[in-house]
Amino acid sequence: MRIVLISDTHGLHDRVPQLPQGDILVHAGDFMNAGYDLREVVTFNHWLGEQPFAHRIVCGGNHDRLFENSPELARSLLSNGIYLEDSGTTIAGFSFWGSPYTPAFLYWAFMYPRGEAANVHWDRIPDALDVLVTHGPPYGFLDQTTSDGPHLGCEELLKAVRQKRPKMHVFGHIHGRAGTYYDGSTRFVNAAVLLTCNPGKLRAFNHLLQRWQSISLMRALVKVPQLLMRAPPELEFGVPSPERSA
Repeated sequence: MRIVLISDTHGLHDRVPQLPQGDILVHAGDFMNAGYDLREVVTFNHWLGEQPFAHRIVCGGNHDRLFENSPELARSLLSNGIYLEDSGTTIAGFSFWGSPYTPAFLYWAFMYPRGEAANVHWDRIPDALDVLVTHGPPYGFLDQTTSDGPHLGCEELLKAVRQKRPKMHVFGHIHGRAGTYYDGSTRFVNAAVLLTCNPGKLRAFNHLLQRWQSISLMRALVKVPQLLMRAPPELEFGVPSPERSA
């Protein structure tokens, strides 16, 4: 079983280089850009259907406004993937649960005020979960736009992850911290494939650098796009190894 992880394509899915072969594709949100145009969903769905995977799992994000404003219409257009919104699915014995919600920032979609209000979502995360998919990161893990910047992740989400201990937590949202980190219990993966260059503007990063980093998840091989210039560490799920700090 091979799983491929990706996030934050922001309408530029056609620029994503050929993905590694796999059985399950997971997109952790922000596949739209402005988030209002039906065509963004139609073209993403078409691209999704062209990807040679037996299963495709999609979680929304703060840019995917149509899925919050017109959920029935939006979901009807996403026919080539399993859409998760505070919900889960099980494929070939692997359990997945996904949520698009992130802490409030400006006037985007799927947002909640920081603090205990977040738990209306995170209390729903099931126990004994294999793969948690959220659009945003937990606090302190791959959640800075720069190495010395503030941590932007959700404190309540981190508490939930500590309690529920999923084997893997996949997210995006914070483009500048794409990478992985293992804390001895959970493998954290920021799978974002775009970097923010100027406020309000996005650019593809060297056509999404065609380097890929392998992680084994039990009997699954998970492939994550490696988008930063630093050399990737060798990682084995369940075995700590030297890697970038959270």
